[in-house]
Amino acid sequence: MLFRHHLVRKLIAILVALFTLLFGYQMNSLSNNALPRDEKLPLFDPHMPAFACTHEAAHIPPIDAEAEAWFLEARALEDPEIYVDDRDYKKIVELTRQAAERRHWKAMLNLASLYLEGRDPARGTADALRLVEEAMRLGIPAAYDRMGTYYSNGTGVPGDATTAHAFWLRAAQLGNPQSMVFLANKMNAVWDSPKDGFWANMSIATKMFECALAQGFGDAAYPLHFRYLHPQGSHAEIIAADPRETRLRALQTLHLGVKLGCSMCANHLYIDFDHPFDLSEMIVPFVDKARGERYRVLADYLDFNPHIRYPNLDQVLPLPPANLPTWNGDTNTLIEAAKGTCLSPLPGKTVTPSQKAACKNLDPVFHLRRSGENTQEKTAPFAGYWQAQAPDAPVAIQETVAAMSPALYARGERFNVPHVYEPTGKPVSSWLVWEHWLTVDADESDVRPRAARGLARDVEHPVLLRSSGSDLPCPVTGIWQPWIDPGHPMQQIVNVYWRQAWIREGQSFPHPQRDWLLDLPEELLTWHLLDKGIDIDADRGA
Repeated sequence: MLFRHHLVRKLIAILVALFTLLFGYQMNSLSNNALPRDEKLPLFDPHMPAFACTHEAAHIPPIDAEAEAWFLEARALEDPEIYVDDRDYKKIVELTRQAAERRHWKAMLNLASLYLEGRDPARGTADALRLVEEAMRLGIPAAYDRMGTYYSNGTGVPGDATTAHAFWLRAAQLGNPQSMVFLANKMNAVWDSPKDGFWANMSIATKMFECALAQGFGDAAYPLHFRYLHPQGSHAEIIAADPRETRLRALQTLHLGVKLGCSMCANHLYIDFDHPFDLSEMIVPFVDKARGERYRVLADYLDFNPHIRYPNLDQVLPLPPANLPTWNGDTNTLIEAAKGTCLSPLPGKTVTPSQKAACKNLDPVFHLRRSGENTQEKTAPFAGYWQAQAPDAPVAIQETVAAMSPALYARGERFNVPHVYEPTGKPVSSWLVWEHWLTVDADESDVRPRAARGLARDVEHPVLLRSSGSDLPCPVTGIWQPWIDPGHPMQQIVNVYWRQAWIREGQSFPHPQRDWLLDLPEELLTWHLLDKGIDIDADRGA
């Protein structure tokens, strides 16, 4: 009897184990195959006690240089100066798709938008969703922001505000500035009103605004200037008590917002300088209609082209007490002088390809560099350059395979197995690992910020005009570009055209923490003189 009872217990235990194993396998299988849109995320808590500022650049994969060139070309074809019906959307979609196939994350999200806009009749909402989910699998913060928008609007998924806010929260936690500003505006209040969609959590809202602005998201400056002007909560402890100091900080924040493309910031300063509604509430030191007019011109152009930025604003519109430079009144001159500056390649410049770049289909202006990604699959997991390696094969095979140049493959294309004699009879394909190579600019060591055509002013110089350490006074008046090691995780928010500045001789260079709210030691920066600027008073009266 005892033996039978023991046998029954043992049998039950075996059945439970089998059931658990089978059920667990099915659950894991479902989990592994679950779509990113169905990811269960922590819900948005408007009274969250803390928020850690993370930069989006830390979570995005390296960008393929050839894909970046296609992406910028596509952006240029959507220039607002070109009437919508005259734009070559077939070419725009083609270039954007080429870049997206190389996993250029901005191109992936832009292509999703083009599909939703009907710019490619063969593609639609389902294709846009798949692209965004592919970007989510890569950990792209902006993809989580986009999925939140899809849930909010019911685009391809059920409309669900709660789920939308959960995705926006994840995007903000990963460093996406757009989500930060959206959620911060929800918490930027002194009392709760859930039915109106806002809550009181201004301390966290302020941190989100600051984190977004530090990454160059200009629209964060407008709500942030109110927080500096009217500090509330624990964050008030780091704000100077003197009203003159709070107004100065608010003014500087709005001015920075204009540099980073904030139209509301420019309009606010236009009104305050030109015709303040209440003199006791103005944050500028005095009425100055000449200054106000320039902010109006810049605001109008930002309304026309929201992608424009004015990093060299101080050349044409410095804050008081600096004198206002004379201006010939030409709108285009003012805008061109305030825009960023990029060094265009010299006509006739040739590039000697590297040994690894000497492969079919690669433009000689690009070189190849290992990305660190490998696959043992038989087909390319995504488009790009791949090279066979045989790390575990006999030495003779390793050397023969390694001597072969990388080749370009489309996504899903079958890899070409090298024809190598294997005396052991073991298939060569069983030894192979496929290594991915990124394209990089052949002049990647040069200080050469990039921008889509029309967003920056191109100048030609054979070499940089001058360089300086960040801790020294500016040696020459002009447009200066900050630069850090291209391998640094923050290089994508520092080595960019909109981070440059117009600096006068003897002035201090911008300090990352003080002027950009960026936690970056200034000794890592070097400043490079790109151009002496534009004479905005030229041809007066002509």
